[in-house]
Amino acid sequence: MSAPMAIGCRKHPRLFSKHILHKYRHLLRYLSNSQKEREYDLVVIGGGSGGLACSKEAAQLGKKVAVLDYVSPSPHGTQWGLGGTCVNVGCIPKKLMHQAALLGHSIQDSRSYGWDVPESVNNDWEKMCGAVQNYVKSLNWGHRVQLKDKNVEYLNALGSFADQHTIRAVDSKGQERSLTTEHAVIAVGGRPTLPTQIPGMVEHAITSDDIFWMKKPPGKTLVVGGSYIALESAGFLTGLGFDTTVMVRSICLRMFDQQLANLVTDYMENNGTRFLKQCIPLGVVKNGEGKLEVTYQDGNGNQIQETFDTILMAIGRYSVTGKLNLQQIGVVTDDVGKVVGGHGGDLERSSVPHIFAIGDVLHGRPELTPVAIKAGKLLAHRLFGGAQAQMDYDKVATTVFTPLEYGVVGLSEEEALATYGESDIEVYHAYYVPLEFTLPGRDATQCYIKVICQKGEDGSVLGIHLTGPNAGEIIQGFSVAMGCGVTWRQLSSSIGIHPTTAEELVKLHITKSSGEDPAVTGC
Repeated sequence: MSAPMAIGCRKHPRLFSKHILHKYRHLLRYLSNSQKEREYDLVVIGGGSGGLACSKEAAQLGKKVAVLDYVSPSPHGTQWGLGGTCVNVGCIPKKLMHQAALLGHSIQDSRSYGWDVPESVNNDWEKMCGAVQNYVKSLNWGHRVQLKDKNVEYLNALGSFADQHTIRAVDSKGQERSLTTEHAVIAVGGRPTLPTQIPGMVEHAITSDDIFWMKKPPGKTLVVGGSYIALESAGFLTGLGFDTTVMVRSICLRMFDQQLANLVTDYMENNGTRFLKQCIPLGVVKNGEGKLEVTYQDGNGNQIQETFDTILMAIGRYSVTGKLNLQQIGVVTDDVGKVVGGHGGDLERSSVPHIFAIGDVLHGRPELTPVAIKAGKLLAHRLFGGAQAQMDYDKVATTVFTPLEYGVVGLSEEEALATYGESDIEVYHAYYVPLEFTLPGRDATQCYIKVICQKGEDGSVLGIHLTGPNAGEIIQGFSVAMGCGVTWRQLSSSIGIHPTTAEELVKLHITKSSGEDPAVTGC
């Protein structure tokens, strides 16, 4: 019986050795596996706002989609449900506690408006936290219901890549499952950093992963860091009646306009938050009374010790990509683990063509919930809806929810000067007094508006900055104008709504270069 012959080798059958036959069969198996239909059209690793938005949009387009979400407990054991950082330990509980603190101020102010309010009015931490946590849990449940309604499969499991098209899912009981998929989206977000080099910090300090789920009041609190998370947390803790100190190594709100950043911190200091500037923590120990004794160094090199009930670290966040096996499958990341996008002309595409990243885990993009949601929806439509629109990461508005809110869209003054030069920009500004501050006589020294433009009546508006009540609500509308390329002429010719804080923005007429007093003196 003659030996089997290879295709294309019928004239020389003896050349087709057993070794070549083995390789040939292996190649056929490989091609068969690579071309077979995969289980899912899309698997999303991460159940935060961006991942959920992308998965639901893809399912609406008729695709088979799965979402993997698993919350590893914080070092203090805090865990939460579906929805990611924003829902559970970020935007939502933060804004609710910010509102609780504002209500405390409003109660005090109400006396000036004729309300008979007792002198001693205190916040019940347990009651407030219970209400916040119950609301967050309702959002967790709502997300699960939405996924089911839209036919998205939800797996409460930790996901990682076995290969470029296979996701390994491990649940809390250690049970494993493999999912094959045509496309994958990495949307795992980030977690707060705890400094392992500072003795006692990992054991005794909490982070923003813990503060919103504390069952007992935090008491005298040290907040370490100058980030917006640090300042927002310190702001609502002070407003709720806790003795709060912020320890800052260098500057606050590093990525923001520094004039406005200083106004924010000045207001906080004037309203009860203590700042330890140019200071760094050296270590912490728990004493016999259960208090935390912190040793820190000031700007002159002196070592000082002080006792606190709670230490909240807010010094930055890291990307949760370390266990995804990204290097093994060829996904390029930066030096902090963020996925480098932009490959093939798609802003969210990684170095592996069918693997994408959205949200806080994407290199060089704003770490903001609405950004992740919009990017996720647009990506789903590019992958499965025939669309081409990409996320516009330029001129994204945001707000720092400190006691005096800071809303911003566009460039800081520092960025505008570096980009355009002093000779090509004009800065219009004003200090104003919100009407609601007048009767109670609240200090409005730090209420300020700044608009940065290219020179000339038809010069483009480059940045808008506002500190004051409801800054977030105000800046949202102006961000639409910025996205449409608003000029100084268009902004200044708009008619304001009287009496509002927002109208002060369209009434601006004094430039920094003029040297005139920018204080608003009437209608």
